[in-house]
Amino acid sequence: MSVASRAPEHIRRISPYQPGKPIGELAREMGIAEAGIVKLASNENPLGMSPRAKEAAVAALVDLERYPDGNGFELKAALSAHFGVGQDRIVLGNGSNDILELAAHAFLGPDCSGVYSQYAFAVYPLAINAMGARGVEVPAKAFGHDLDAMARAIRPDTRIVYIANPNNPTGTFVGGDALEAFLGRVPSDVLVVLDEAYTEYLSEQQRYDSLAWLDRFPNLLVSRTMSKVYGLAGLRVGYAIGHPDVVDLMNRVRQPFNVSSIALAAAAAALGDEEFLARSADLNRRGMVQLTEAFTELSLEWIPSAGNFVTFKVGNAAAVNLSLLRQGVIVRPLAGYGMPEWLRVTIGLPEENARFLAALREALA
Repeated sequence: MSVASRAPEHIRRISPYQPGKPIGELAREMGIAEAGIVKLASNENPLGMSPRAKEAAVAALVDLERYPDGNGFELKAALSAHFGVGQDRIVLGNGSNDILELAAHAFLGPDCSGVYSQYAFAVYPLAINAMGARGVEVPAKAFGHDLDAMARAIRPDTRIVYIANPNNPTGTFVGGDALEAFLGRVPSDVLVVLDEAYTEYLSEQQRYDSLAWLDRFPNLLVSRTMSKVYGLAGLRVGYAIGHPDVVDLMNRVRQPFNVSSIALAAAAAALGDEEFLARSADLNRRGMVQLTEAFTELSLEWIPSAGNFVTFKVGNAAAVNLSLLRQGVIVRPLAGYGMPEWLRVTIGLPEENARFLAALREALA
């Protein structure tokens, strides 16, 4: 008997998360120069990172021999001022993935269950299964969350419900009124993790204030990230805002130095760069039109998206994806999400979008 065979069965059953293909990997596989590759697979900000964040990150390099502030005081202070919440309501993560897992560590065990939607972020079942808990996948409605069905799926042993809004990888969106009504139906001893990784991309008409619900719903945890619109994906910074008792429990299982000093400095600086945020959102709106108009022209089915990406159907997605890769364009296949005929493409710069569309037309031909 091997040492690996003695690992718990629920760990051995887990299929690891598959990230978007890195540029360097494709360059090695296809013999393509890295400079000629367009990566539109991981929902990164094509504008890069905020100039303020870059300046703060460079300044933080002088103290790398020191451990970072394990409490993240400066970033928490910036978040506290930005959102008008107490620092005791904030927990920091090594990206929002860390936040999702911290919630699972704090609230789940082998005798518990966690609820999530079909076609939702793959980390939810991974986090649930890693704790030996039972995952309850609720069938999607029009590729998005069916909140009525999710409320009915909550059982006496349910301790956590994950909701992504906007949803990744499908881009679907649930309005604030529907979310608020759902929270009113969830038992007060079940934690609702509202994953708002893409909330900054919402239009003015779609916006709602989830943080205003925290006093009425102490079982709500709002998770956000600096990886998307803020452009800090490589630094890994996420945060969550919730009831102090929930945050306290998550901090008990959090690694003491889970966010680096460079990431802390860059995130605090990025938070105040409203001009960069507005420019990023505007670029995304224009890119969404550029891509979806082309999909319509090509008679391709696509899912209306509230994020910085769009999911589209091509039939033989594996063959189309391979053709795109050979042309130096990386998108995200969704077979692992149970959507084998679909691909997801991140909105890039106008010239990157045009390069993708040209490659797509050739792949389809």
